[in-house]
Amino acid sequence: MQKMTDAKTCAQVFVERLRASSNSVVLTGAGISTASGIPDFRGPSGLYSKISARTFELDFFHQSPAEYYRLAVEYIHPLSDRRPNPAHLMLSRLESAGLLKAVITQNIDGLHRKAGSTNVIEFHGTVDRFHCTRCEKEFRRGFVDEQIRTIEVPVCDGCGGLIRPDIVFFGDPIPPDIIFESQQLAESCDFFITMGSSLEVQPASSLAVMAKRSGGTLCIVNLGPTYLDSYVDLRLETDLTTFAEHVMALL
Repeated sequence: MQKMTDAKTCAQVFVERLRASSNSVVLTGAGISTASGIPDFRGPSGLYSKISARTFELDFFHQSPAEYYRLAVEYIHPLSDRRPNPAHLMLSRLESAGLLKAVITQNIDGLHRKAGSTNVIEFHGTVDRFHCTRCEKEFRRGFVDEQIRTIEVPVCDGCGGLIRPDIVFFGDPIPPDIIFESQQLAESCDFFITMGSSLEVQPASSLAVMAKRSGGTLCIVNLGPTYLDSYVDLRLETDLTTFAEHVMALL
């Protein structure tokens, strides 16, 4: 394993590896969005310090939809109101430059698309989209937030069914098409990067293992330990914002 901590050196080595690769894919986690003012989940001031992890359980949503939406409108829906930070912008620039094939993200904030990335796989869904649990009609956040303000629990304006967010709750399966596309990307890439993730959450973290077992080089960019540090080829222990700024200066 090659490990380095200086942000400028990390950026130089990272860009060299990207330019030497023909098929690079990145998996991003909560750490890439913290500089946008979005808390991670498990840190000292993370989201779970404000709301219970049970909020993201499917059973809780179905048993207490009014309580879920009360919490969601305050803590979850506003995630998409944040602005992309340099790390999001860097990945968009890398895609535009032909150095990055796709972004697979565990985040539900939608900031990769807002930053300009186009080939984005939202592994755990997105907070901006909703659908009726009865007829599958799709809804946007504005309609849902207005219903929360007026009737507490949003319902379909067609069939009256309960509206749910297009996020993957604990207890939900990852959609099969998302699993298939993500696995295809992991197995076919020659350079797989994880960024801003402790790699503790399955099945997303298994993509990194899949990529390495398929012959790809595994690179982890994260400030703080990760679950796969002993398995990695290139370990960049650095602040993501500073790192991203150095990378963009090299493009």
